[in-house]
Amino acid sequence: MLKGLSPLLSADLLHALASMGHGDDIVLADANFPSATHAKRLIRMPGVGVGEVLDAVLSVMPLDTFVDAPALTMQVVGDAQSTPPAVADFNRVLARHGAQPASSLDRFAFYERAAQAFAVIATGETRVYGNIILRKGVVLHHG
Repeated sequence: MLKGLSPLLSADLLHALASMGHGDDIVLADANFPSATHAKRLIRMPGVGVGEVLDAVLSVMPLDTFVDAPALTMQVVGDAQSTPPAVADFNRVLARHGAQPASSLDRFAFYERAAQAFAVIATGETRVYGNIILRKGVVLHHG
């Protein structure tokens, strides 16, 4: 256990986040997502929801400010304009961390993007459309 860090930030997850560079993506995936199929690096967090992991990740990782959409969710098939409850929760977490709401991609574009991600975190999230891709930004040091 470390002071000031969420206990969800395991050694494996912290190593992945620290190893990522600016512009790298990480996927926070629900229990139905084909994580092992799409992951270059797979981190398993069974029994934990994506919203909790999102909050922990955003406590240590900046989002990219050089792109229009640093957070992406999967569109509802057949109803691209709807916002599933999981995504509404993600947007509340993003707002708490000073980030804009997530944009969305169609299902297959989301899968293609996920396959290129630095890592996939396979959670125990059971809500449908409970997936989000985050693009890492830079830590700016002023001084």
